[in-house]
Amino acid sequence: MGIDLGEIWSHMSIIVKIITVGMIFMSVYMFYIIAERLITYRAASDQSIRYVQALGEYLKQNKVSEALSAAKKMPKSPVAKVMEAGLVALIQGRQALTTEGPDDVGDFDLVDSVNRALERVKERETSNLRKGFAFLGTTASATPFIGLLGTVIGILGTFQLLRGGTVSINEIGPKISEALVSTALGLGVAIIAAMAFNFFTSRVEQYVIDMNDVSSEFIDYVLREGRG
Repeated sequence: MGIDLGEIWSHMSIIVKIITVGMIFMSVYMFYIIAERLITYRAASDQSIRYVQALGEYLKQNKVSEALSAAKKMPKSPVAKVMEAGLVALIQGRQALTTEGPDDVGDFDLVDSVNRALERVKERETSNLRKGFAFLGTTASATPFIGLLGTVIGILGTFQLLRGGTVSINEIGPKISEALVSTALGLGVAIIAAMAFNFFTSRVEQYVIDMNDVSSEFIDYVLREGRG
């Protein structure tokens, strides 16, 4: 026999209905975040692969300006954004090495300047990649308890019926169903949110590794260029 959700809803108390609607809204926003992150990560992966391949060729030929132009054409790639900051710092640093201001503060360290530019953008891009994670984590940890709250309220409603004397299963059944549906909904939303959170966390860790690898290789390039 199937579950008649309409009948269960009609027998829910107003408090349990509010709890259920709240969890439904949380699940809708959760699925929006999941879809948005999947699309974002797909575009980031595609553009990052293409940019890293192009970047290697540009640096071999010392075409820094071309590498910068290519980075600006890859707005979805965290690797390209990090390299854009590093390439700008390299170009500006080269100019700074050829000039001396009226209040010169000492020797200019080009490698340190480029490295700091890379680190700043890496932090910002990592934060952008983790957008929505706080909600997913909160949903995964909170919805089981929210569902449990609905269950407790449903059971309390059942006890209220029992206080009135002899009752039939037809009267108790809807209240028990109300309690179980609330728990099931909370657990279902929490499971999906937890799985999405863990999956996306692993993806972000991979992007961080990619950004660190490319940044390290670029610093090596700046050092070799300085020695050349």
